[in-house]
Amino acid sequence: MTSFPERVFSGIQPTGNLHLGNYLGAIVKFVALQKTHECLFCVVDLHAITVPQDPKELRQAIRRIAAAYIASGVDPAKNIIFNQSQVAEHAELAWIFNCVARMGWLNRMTQFKEKAGKDRENASIGLFAYPALMAADILLYKATHVPVGEDQKQHIELARDVAQKFNNDFADSIAANGHQGGFFPLPEPLIQGPAARVMSLRDGTKKMSKSDPSEFSRINLSDDADAIAQKVRKAKTDPEPLPLAKDGLGGRPEAENLVGIFAALSDSTPDAVLQQFGGSQFSTFKQALVDLAVERLGPIGAEMRRLEADPAYIDSLLREGSRRAREIAEPNMCQVKDIVGFIR
Repeated sequence: MTSFPERVFSGIQPTGNLHLGNYLGAIVKFVALQKTHECLFCVVDLHAITVPQDPKELRQAIRRIAAAYIASGVDPAKNIIFNQSQVAEHAELAWIFNCVARMGWLNRMTQFKEKAGKDRENASIGLFAYPALMAADILLYKATHVPVGEDQKQHIELARDVAQKFNNDFADSIAANGHQGGFFPLPEPLIQGPAARVMSLRDGTKKMSKSDPSEFSRINLSDDADAIAQKVRKAKTDPEPLPLAKDGLGGRPEAENLVGIFAALSDSTPDAVLQQFGGSQFSTFKQALVDLAVERLGPIGAEMRRLEADPAYIDSLLREGSRRAREIAEPNMCQVKDIVGFIR
């Protein structure tokens, strides 16, 4: 197999408000990875329209994700920040991958089953074929690593399957076009991190989600200090004091979640947090968590609001990022067309 230079690709859908789970589970990793890797960070707006969207709200949401990237510390000069729909090669490669991927693979995707629910027959074809587009997003840039949450690992596995099948199906043509070994890498998921899975503040057994009807289930990156404080104080807990060690969090999902959030925001570990707060009542611990969350997230929210107030600036950044992304995407797509047998 060909050796590929390390390159990171990841994206966030412009749907709903970004919350603490998105920040700790994804954006913190983006900020760290930019120090060691060539990175592309995408606003995946083509994925957003797999379900109905209001066009005006969608445009605002695209800008909000871009603002969150930048406000959180992703450098638009060092990295490529762009929105997917401005790079047509994503859709082109997705169609080819629709013809490579197998129905059985897509039928096994758990996220489609969750999102389509019982009304599967009325779900869009786009929602069903979403994983093929995600594979195209990654492989268009020959990305080798993809920072994702645990719930997205299945999509990376499918991207690997698509890459492997393309490499096998077109092996002779790939060789004839001057490529030794496979044309696409087999991307690896990057899941490790202090808070890869942040849970709801109202139910420690459910993931923190944009779609949860309760605003008190999540801390949004755009929340001000008062909103953050109110949500932390109202977060569900149990009547027992915090344990002295991590082992004592078993069977206490809400306590485990809040300790995990504190650890992630303080760049610490749950054990270190419990060394400090073990034996304390939740009222004491929650106040410390409020202070920490406001200190860490307050400047991000303020910078997001400042950036969103200047949509022309964000649009110009996205256009420039898309131009840089096309510099990689276009020659790769031309080679794919040659391999498949198209005339261009």
